[in-house]
Amino acid sequence: MTERTDVDIVLPSHRDPVVAGLSGAVGGPLGRHATLRRRFWTPLQVILLLTTLVFAFNWVQKSPCRDGAWENYDQYRNACYTDVLALYYAEELNKGYVPYLDHDVEYPVLTGIMMGVIGLPVHALISSGAVDALTPGNINEGTVFYDLTALALAGFGLVTAWAVVRTRERRPWDGAIVALAPAVFVTATVNWDYLAIALTALAILAWSRKRAGWAGVFFGLATAAKFYPLLILGPLVLLCFRRRTAEARLSALVTVSTGVFTWLVINVPFAIMAPDGWSRFFRLSSERPIDWGTFWYIGTHIPVGRDAEGKPELGLPPFVWLGEHIPALNTVAWLTFTLCCIGIAALVLFAKRRPRLGQVAFLVVAAFLLTNKVWSQQFVLWLIPLAVLARPKWRAILIWQAAELAYFFSFYQILIRVSGGKTTVLPEAAFTLASIGRWVSVAVLCGLVIREILRPELDVVRRDGVDDPEGGVLDETPPPRSPKVEQHPVAAVAASDV
Repeated sequence: MTERTDVDIVLPSHRDPVVAGLSGAVGGPLGRHATLRRRFWTPLQVILLLTTLVFAFNWVQKSPCRDGAWENYDQYRNACYTDVLALYYAEELNKGYVPYLDHDVEYPVLTGIMMGVIGLPVHALISSGAVDALTPGNINEGTVFYDLTALALAGFGLVTAWAVVRTRERRPWDGAIVALAPAVFVTATVNWDYLAIALTALAILAWSRKRAGWAGVFFGLATAAKFYPLLILGPLVLLCFRRRTAEARLSALVTVSTGVFTWLVINVPFAIMAPDGWSRFFRLSSERPIDWGTFWYIGTHIPVGRDAEGKPELGLPPFVWLGEHIPALNTVAWLTFTLCCIGIAALVLFAKRRPRLGQVAFLVVAAFLLTNKVWSQQFVLWLIPLAVLARPKWRAILIWQAAELAYFFSFYQILIRVSGGKTTVLPEAAFTLASIGRWVSVAVLCGLVIREILRPELDVVRRDGVDDPEGGVLDETPPPRSPKVEQHPVAAVAASDV
């Protein structure tokens, strides 16, 4: 990363009231005449170190489950369950089965490739006895697979943080939110999502540097790992259409076409060689019922009265009916999401000032989660980098993260109950309340982003005199007029900095 000076860098202790308050523990905000030109630790190095520490903490938090000896629902009681270990056996990697070719996999191709690239060598080496002489005692294949996967995911976490900082070189400390978001501590290695998250962050970085072709490659790879990065391309095309320049529209065309080509290169060979294994992800997505914690789950668990025995009746009739008719649920969920997308498109096209890419990318992915029938606990990781690009204000993000943590821990209590456990800390209704809290917190964050789109003077990113730092060809930031450092005391921060 190119060395920056204090002229370029926005200091959060001067702009964010939460950071300013916390800085009191170390002497308060940086002084008006202090300089950052000579420093041992750059912001990027600090953020990468913080990211490493958070992933190390996550490994410790998951360590009670690393041996796979899950008895008496310990994986739920300790809140350490991870799909990585469970699916090593469920996808039969422990038998040496090649994903898609020998065994159907429930994830998109690039995620399945990552599982196989790590899992198959682990099984081959351990089952052959080649490493017995080096390590005394029996080696747990699942533990080795989880540890190596966690290490790889930590690498993708570092790439994500690095890409966000490089995208926001005037505001590098925004990357600290990506590194320290509380949900990362407990969900970073629940699944393989950080593969797609890192690729998406690289795609946005490439777009911000006007590398449309590379942006398309990374978007294509990300969509081959998870579905959600595809959603960002729609807003990107609309923003380029509103920009009304040949460069913007050509860049959009290059990115979309390159992304489609990259996705096809990854997927077509598997679709030809193993059509049933390749299509399992799409079949499972259409067949899945209402999942935990979603908008539709909340609707089926709202108390509506009591039965003849005085027991509470749960579920609004339309939601209960949809829960029993999956094709209708799919249609209604997609229609609801489509309506949200139409609203976002209207915002992109008709807002007084063109929104930033980070703002609309966050809105469309959040709308997908708010309306989808599946909202797994680790999906929060999708939103964290996008929330930082959309609205890098600590207070609202920490409130949202608190709601996510409440949901995370209550979710494991409900899993103990439905799995047959006799005692749990929380009553069943508490999980519904936690689900509502998570849903509302994301919806409120969307509302705050929409407000700042409609009132750009409230946007802390644009308040620094830039237009769209992640916008690439969309960015209309004027050249700097003078090298004077802007110092904004916290008292001058608008009351809108929620």
